[in-house]
Amino acid sequence: MLEVTTGIRIPLDEFAWSFARSGGPGGQNVNKVASKAVLRWDFEHSPSVPDDVKARFREQFPSRLTTEGEVIVASELTRDQGRNREDCLAKLAGLLRSVARPPKVRRPTRPTKGSQRRRVEAKRRQSARKSGRKVPGRDE
Repeated sequence: MLEVTTGIRIPLDEFAWSFARSGGPGGQNVNKVASKAVLRWDFEHSPSVPDDVKARFREQFPSRLTTEGEVIVASELTRDQGRNREDCLAKLAGLLRSVARPPKVRRPTRPTKGSQRRRVEAKRRQSARKSGRKVPGRDE
């Protein structure tokens, strides 16, 4: 069971795994062992994720989805297949966690009376300073 948040828990049998030879470190071993882990998950038809989270995921990570609605996550970080599987699950959980909470709604605010007054006063001071630099008696 992959526990993303307290409300989102995904059973491991929803995931399909495949393994390939990794291109990372490993010496001669890299040519013999399939240590790269690739996780495929049928995101669109998963009952474990609420629809609002699915919508935010589609909006924020469109490149992560295939045309069939699957999420593909790969990892070849380590030489060990098991640790690469764990890394795939951690990556997926991080992606889902980032869209699990709805974004905070921004409420527009207005400048305070004091800040408006200070802005106008500063403009007046700057204007007076610049007008004091003019050469007297010269009209252009």
